Amino acid sequence: MSRVAFLGLGAIGAPMARHLARKYDLAVWNRTASRAVAFASTHHGTTHARTHHGTTHERTTADADAMRDVVITCLPTSREVESLLDGANGLIAGLQKGAILVDCTSGDPATSRRIAARLADAGVGFIDAPVSGGVSGAEKGELTVMCGGSAKHLETVRPVLESFGKKIVHCGDVGAGDAIKAVNNALLAVHIWATAEGLAALAKSGVDPKIALDVINASSGRSNTSMNLFPERVMSRAFPRTFRLALLDKDVGIAANVAREQKIASPLLQLTAELFRLAHGELGEEADHVEAVRLVEKWAGAEIR
Repeated sequence: MSRVAFLGLGAIGAPMARHLARKYDLAVWNRTASRAVAFASTHHGTTHARTHHGTTHERTTADADAMRDVVITCLPTSREVESLLDGANGLIAGLQKGAILVDCTSGDPATSRRIAARLADAGVGFIDAPVSGGVSGAEKGELTVMCGGSAKHLETVRPVLESFGKKIVHCGDVGAGDAIKAVNNALLAVHIWATAEGLAALAKSGVDPKIALDVINASSGRSNTSMNLFPERVMSRAFPRTFRLALLDKDVGIAANVAREQKIASPLLQLTAELFRLAHGELGEEADHVEAVRLVEKWAGAEIR
């Protein structure tokens, strides 16, 4: 297997595609075509001719997935993936029977199941395969890939996923990868918000947040959020924009919806979804996910530094 297409050259998608370009004959597509053209030219491809292990830019999704064994999508939402299926230039028009679509979007299980059913009718396999590890993990080729779908399909595409994934896990049927990713990100959101509330309360009571973090990070309350995100991004006031708050809002909403669909009591997940919806609305589309701390600080009347 050597023919791969990659659709969606965003902050995480572009480094994933770079790893693939080193090993495979790669076609790329992006909604903003100039980004795909630039990517292809950087990786020794052209917009017209394919070469062995070369990279080419394609103008439509149908062109990108034509004669490809594996097509990978990495878009902001499942709805955007679903919107690419139909039409003369859509995915279904281009995908050949026996191909497998691997969706690395942090998507929602219900939409992934609809996509899988549509593709199955066309003789195409589907795996939902959201990733974790951020831009840094994507650049290093060390992402965790959470896969939902047929175990047979996963084994077929595993060599491709290993180009950018260090830990590849078969999570269950279609939608299972999406569900685990959403819950993982909901836990991230809980940690960010809870750590912010705790440190804001301590700061307002006169405790130095740096001292508080030093103690917490040597004690049972520590987390990746307290050990890494707060020292590097909050205490420094740097707040680098690596993962949009809007996307975390979306993911927490998916996790809360999964809990509702299963009819389990989930007050913390539901509250966290509402808090991040408020933060997203207040801070805007471009804010980083850790900037939710700014809203906690505003409500508390205290800054964590």
